[in-house]
Amino acid sequence: MEICSPINLYGLWGTAASPCAAPWAAGKSALEPGAHFPLLHRPWCLQSCFTIAQHLAYYVPKIYCRGPNPAPQKEDMLAQHVLLGPMEWYLCGEDPAFGFPKLEQANKPSHLCGRVFKVGEPTYSCRDCAVDPTCVLCMECFLGSIHREHRYRMTTSGGGGFCDCGDTEAWKEGPYCQKHEINTSETAEEEVITIEAFEKSDTYYCMLFNDEVHTYEQVIYTLQKAVNCTQKEAIGFATTVDRDGRRSVRYGDFQYCDQAKSVIVVSKTRNTSRQTKPLKVQVMHSSIVAHQSFGLKLLTWLGSVIGYSDGLRRILCQVGLQEGPDGENSSLVDKLMLYDSKLWKGARNVYHQLFMSSLLMDLKYKKLFAIRFARNYERLQSDFMKDDHDREFSIADLSIQIFTVPSLARMLITEENLMTTIIKTFMDHLRHRDIQGRFQFERYTALQAFKFRRVQSLILDLKYVLISKPTEWSDDLRHKFLEGFDAFLELLKCMQGMDPITRQVGQHIEMEPEWEAAFTLQMKLTLVISMMQDWCALDEKVLIEAYKKCLNVLMQCHSGFTDGEQPIVLSMCGHSVETIRYCVSQEKVSIHLPVSRLLAGMNYFKMSELSPPMLIEHPLRCLVLCAQVHAGMWRRNGFSLVNQIYYYHNVKCRREMFDKDIVMLQTGVSMMDPNHFLMIMLSRFELYQIFSTPDYVFTEETYFPVFLYVYIYIILTGERFSPGIGQVNATDEIKREIIHQLSIRPMAHSELVKALPEDENRETGMENVIEEVACFKKPGLTGRGLYELKPECARSFNLYFYHFSRAEQSKVTNNLTVWALPPPALPPFCPLFASLVNILQSDVMLCIMGTILQWAVEHNGYAWSESMLVGVWVLLFLMLAPNNSPSILAMLETLQNAPHLEVHKDMIRWILKVNILFYVTSSRDKDKAERKRKAEIARLRREKIMAQMSEMQRHFINENKELFQQTLEELDTSTSGVHENSPVISDAKLTALGPEQTRVAEHRQVVMCILCQEEQEVKVDSRAMVLAAFIQRSTVLSKNRSKITPDPEKYDPLFMHPDLSCGTHTGSCGHIMHAHCWQRYFDAVQAKEQRRQQRLRVHTSYDVENGEFLCPLCECLSNTVIPLLPPPRVLFNRSVGFTDILRKHKNLSPTPQNTLSRCLLSSVLIISKGLPSEEMRISVCDNVTVFMEKTKYLVLPQNPYSESIKEMLTTFGTATYKVGLKVHPNEEDPRVPIMCWGSCAYTIQSIERILADEDKPLFGHLPCRQDDCLKSLTRFAAAHWTVSSLSAVQGHFCTLLACKFTTLCIFQLSCFLLQVSLVLSFPAIHCQEFSGVSLGTGDLHLFHLVTMAHIIQILLTSSTGNATFFHALKEISSGWHLWRNLKAGIMPFLRCSALFFHYLNGVPAPSEIQVNGTNQFEHLCSYLCLPNNLTCLFQENSEILNTLIERSVLFICLALIIQGTLYARESNKLIDLPDDYSCLINQASNFSCPKSGGDKSRAPTLCLVCGTMLCSQSYCCQTELEGEDVGACTAHTYACGSGVGIFLRVRECQVLFLAGKTKGCFYPPPYLDDYGETDQGLRRGNPLHLCKERFKKIQKLWQQHSITEEIGHAQEANQTLVGIDWQHL
Repeated sequence: MEICSPINLYGLWGTAASPCAAPWAAGKSALEPGAHFPLLHRPWCLQSCFTIAQHLAYYVPKIYCRGPNPAPQKEDMLAQHVLLGPMEWYLCGEDPAFGFPKLEQANKPSHLCGRVFKVGEPTYSCRDCAVDPTCVLCMECFLGSIHREHRYRMTTSGGGGFCDCGDTEAWKEGPYCQKHEINTSETAEEEVITIEAFEKSDTYYCMLFNDEVHTYEQVIYTLQKAVNCTQKEAIGFATTVDRDGRRSVRYGDFQYCDQAKSVIVVSKTRNTSRQTKPLKVQVMHSSIVAHQSFGLKLLTWLGSVIGYSDGLRRILCQVGLQEGPDGENSSLVDKLMLYDSKLWKGARNVYHQLFMSSLLMDLKYKKLFAIRFARNYERLQSDFMKDDHDREFSIADLSIQIFTVPSLARMLITEENLMTTIIKTFMDHLRHRDIQGRFQFERYTALQAFKFRRVQSLILDLKYVLISKPTEWSDDLRHKFLEGFDAFLELLKCMQGMDPITRQVGQHIEMEPEWEAAFTLQMKLTLVISMMQDWCALDEKVLIEAYKKCLNVLMQCHSGFTDGEQPIVLSMCGHSVETIRYCVSQEKVSIHLPVSRLLAGMNYFKMSELSPPMLIEHPLRCLVLCAQVHAGMWRRNGFSLVNQIYYYHNVKCRREMFDKDIVMLQTGVSMMDPNHFLMIMLSRFELYQIFSTPDYVFTEETYFPVFLYVYIYIILTGERFSPGIGQVNATDEIKREIIHQLSIRPMAHSELVKALPEDENRETGMENVIEEVACFKKPGLTGRGLYELKPECARSFNLYFYHFSRAEQSKVTNNLTVWALPPPALPPFCPLFASLVNILQSDVMLCIMGTILQWAVEHNGYAWSESMLVGVWVLLFLMLAPNNSPSILAMLETLQNAPHLEVHKDMIRWILKVNILFYVTSSRDKDKAERKRKAEIARLRREKIMAQMSEMQRHFINENKELFQQTLEELDTSTSGVHENSPVISDAKLTALGPEQTRVAEHRQVVMCILCQEEQEVKVDSRAMVLAAFIQRSTVLSKNRSKITPDPEKYDPLFMHPDLSCGTHTGSCGHIMHAHCWQRYFDAVQAKEQRRQQRLRVHTSYDVENGEFLCPLCECLSNTVIPLLPPPRVLFNRSVGFTDILRKHKNLSPTPQNTLSRCLLSSVLIISKGLPSEEMRISVCDNVTVFMEKTKYLVLPQNPYSESIKEMLTTFGTATYKVGLKVHPNEEDPRVPIMCWGSCAYTIQSIERILADEDKPLFGHLPCRQDDCLKSLTRFAAAHWTVSSLSAVQGHFCTLLACKFTTLCIFQLSCFLLQVSLVLSFPAIHCQEFSGVSLGTGDLHLFHLVTMAHIIQILLTSSTGNATFFHALKEISSGWHLWRNLKAGIMPFLRCSALFFHYLNGVPAPSEIQVNGTNQFEHLCSYLCLPNNLTCLFQENSEILNTLIERSVLFICLALIIQGTLYARESNKLIDLPDDYSCLINQASNFSCPKSGGDKSRAPTLCLVCGTMLCSQSYCCQTELEGEDVGACTAHTYACGSGVGIFLRVRECQVLFLAGKTKGCFYPPPYLDDYGETDQGLRRGNPLHLCKERFKKIQKLWQQHSITEEIGHAQEANQTLVGIDWQHL
């Protein structure tokens, strides 16, 4: 790389070796009144410049690049004080802090906005007022402009452009926003300044430069080998190189740095097959690097300084454009442009932005810069072709800022011959030609393909020049445009006939030929060709001259046309014509004919220097080729030809290919005898012998060409909707296109736009006519909005619409309501094409139609097909004249009675009724209607019979009620079902717990295994039945996500904080299996995945190593199974009592004096009556230890469950422990039952919150899968103690109970989890069966105890406004407000408790709480055996209340610290999103990467859970997680969502779901345009607004813990998602 010397960076300043003091500190401001700019030709000024150069030469190396690790902030600060500060003093003549504001205040800024866009910043283009799509506004200007109410397009900037607000040439209307509106138009005279330029122990850097060839991984790998750095250091180097364009990787003497360079250059990177170039590296002197660094700082400083004063900006422009002593290209601007490809990315960006904020902000200097740019255009483009940076980092990219200005574009065409320059430069880079001078695209190497992609950018420049059409023509403009037109014709001449093909006969082609490059070039030039035609049509003189030039070029292309081709004479029906012998199936033919099509698009055929047969020859060959390919004659030519035919008809190319060929044929028909035209067509289709020889023998390949031959005639005579061909306008044309597209099926807006051709402004014209022809149907929660064709518009439908593909035509034929209509009325032809209708009444046409009808009359199946016959009838439709041939009418009369044409009888009858346009319903439709009428009568008769049978059944039941009731009872006991049927208890109070708990009769539960289809009853002693389940850590209910997770090996989960920072959620799909069936299935999955990993080594949607699998039925992600159990409390009441066990031991007697008995009695007293004394409170904790020691010698009660069920209890409990704590499984860990209780409580709380948010009743609206999950989970949690250590569970119970009276603060407890844990662990105590106490009584007292504790929590933490509870008590005049707050706070607890005891005890819920209504609190209290007045609890348990309050008052300070209301807490929701998506884009554009020194993030991603903006998909923000480098989003999911995250990728408008490190998927965003569609990738640019319903759907997925399940389904449906490295996002 060539290094820029200081004179290139500082412009006018040379270098010197000694320091010098700055003499300008006390000087007068150059901008003060009376002051003049110090012209450099003055002797004292020359000395001053030399002094500045000495100063910089001495201080710059002392400030910049002083060591191996640069400190940019410190260097910039020193540069500001020592180097730039004195210059600011010189400019202002005073302190810059005061001088610059004065300059800004007195400044008269440009009316142009000129805001340079940052990467990702939103830009807006008005579709109604913008001159071209490149005219854009920044967000601030857009919001203050009239375009906000227009149709506009929103996109994100790639960086480098600027706002066009204030540019009158960019906008048809409203060029100014409110901020930049012009008040006065003052122009100041400028002084012309003449500037003369001066001639003018070591350390080095090993500098690595950026390119667009090598990947991150390759650079990192090479650096690790070359400079012996760590991977993190190499990532840092690679990130800086990618951002700034270069980075020093080694610092020291020359030999030391050169050694690293040698290793880097010769090092073979990974995946080197993609390129052969080594990494770009250079050893540079530290002083050179220092001056370059300061040069960038100086350019940035200049950009900021000229923002204060428009005068300073003009001075800078004048100095930059002034020619030096070397003459041409010696100005600073020229030198920077010409040395652009030798600069690194960071330097390019800085001076490009300086150009845009200075030269391009003033029309005068913009014009001068445009002239310099145009003169250097060829060299700039050549440098760009050799450069390895993208176009956005090249000076060539500024062409869009110059060529799209109409006045500049026309000036450059006239004065600099810009059109010719661009085209010739383009052709110079496409040098591969065949012997005829046509482009020859062979299989490109990677380097050639790279250059071909780059050279296509020149076509864009030509498009920019032509995009604004002139309104006035000067002679110079005409001359230069026609000169450019000549160059364009030379380009098209090189394309005419390129890539010729010959039909492959005998064997299949061995290698597919290259075809993509030619079609890529054609697609790029399509709009340019259309714009050329539009320019020619604006001026008659230009049109005539262009037409002559095009004819001449076409004649040159046709020179030697008949070489080797024999002229022949064709005769038919008394007519003869001379033509050539040419067979498409035997000779070479090309599909690329741009010169012919350009001529066809001019619509100017008054002169005929070329005969009509020559005009139609090549377009006709193309159509014959398509016909033969569709007929299967070119199968051996492979898919390359099929793809060419596809694009020939595709909307991207057909406007300048297929459509123009049709126009050329229509032109030829109108200019010649139709009989001659028909015979030439027969010859080219190779059908002449068929229709001229009576006894011709048919082949299979003949049928379809005959139909296509007829089809071409239908197109030629029926397609009149192109302006210039028929008497229509562009609106009629686009309306017809829309009608035929919607006749296929209803389409979304984006689908319809893709199916329509676009103009140079990316407009289709659809919005102007769509409401006339279609109705819009809005979307629901899923799907897209659709346009449906209005019924009255179906009359314009034509089955043989020439833009239909065969597949689309087949789809339309299935829509009987459309294609069964008569042909539409056609507009008349324009006068030039009026003679085209004569083809329908020509002798040859009548002969052809008569021959086909004769084949049908003779019923020779080998000679005709139904498609041929239908085609002839359509032509007859088009004729509709009273003078039809009598012979044809006679044959139609014969065919009307032909039995083999029964389905077409009505069509023939319609043709025979000449000139009478009415539609006769076909007999088939009549039969269909008759069948429909009969089916309706039969349906009514069946309904009547069924009603009679139902009445008879009811009568029989009423007469035999007793017998029927007995039968129902027997059937109920024997019927298998998955759900328990709760008995209907009329006129009885339903109570869920306590001594008065409603007793429910036991019911059999018979279920079926989804694997073996075997039914089994759920019993304690039978084989285990299990539900597929998924356990996951969750923060959905968390109120403190920033809480640091303690060491899982030491963490005690017994007491959960009310903030629920992290819980364990269990979900299930509800599908049931035998435990042994599931085990076999899981073992098979494991074996399969082990084989897959050895074979493919890719991720799957589930991780077998972590116990994950897919449900065999619904493929829902699962990682464990829940055992199905009968109600456990019934079993515990029947269990063997502890009294019987004690009697077997001599040393232990159940007397009240025994220590163990005292411990149990203490527990009973605590539960039932409270603590009677202080000594008893102390004895609780002491007796726990004694209790543990004594019970280990006892014989434990017999476990009622079978071994299979016990194994599944252990399996699920261990899985909950492993996932919840993120530890290795250990079934003997005493924390296992705690995690099971916690999962049960957390799952119930999450479901209660979902029901509350959706305003659904507590019971009756749960899906079956959630109902089964809660029932099984609660019963499992209640039974798990039977397989756990009894002493551990009893110890947990005593510890939980003692927490009320120990030093643990009441505000640090989750009361519902405490209640669940106490209730579920209490049977471990109750199995001892001491007298007078039952499970129901214990549950009730435990529930009352926890309820009182929760009430105290609510009272002490509630607040009114900003006042705490104690301040609020003084302000509350009555207890109603306090009671209202208490009810609101305790309702979630009561609702969760109702769910818990309902599933635990099986008591059905009262009907009052199964629906939403009033008095829900009272009904819940009744169901839970609570008094409606909760103060009664405290009156009955006053001693417990006093103890709780005494303990709580000690922690009042903690309550005062808590901000906000803890109870009732609002449910967590996703963050609020703005209604307008551009607000998010603007927010993301201001987001900088936190680890890249202020660099803008390339992929800003918003966490929808907490609102954090992240730098995603980049090496710079990767962090280490569990020993692996992961991206910012993956790391954030573990901090915010316990491994699950929901993100919005702002620039892609795409929702991202992540789960763990290897699972993820993309989800449709909640932002829709006005047509009900998402715009992932922001490709269409329509304004997007938030759809609240879809956002609620995403929020519901999150609240229901369904993100992981959604990811699993997405990855199973789309296997490409599995291969994405989600951990790097």
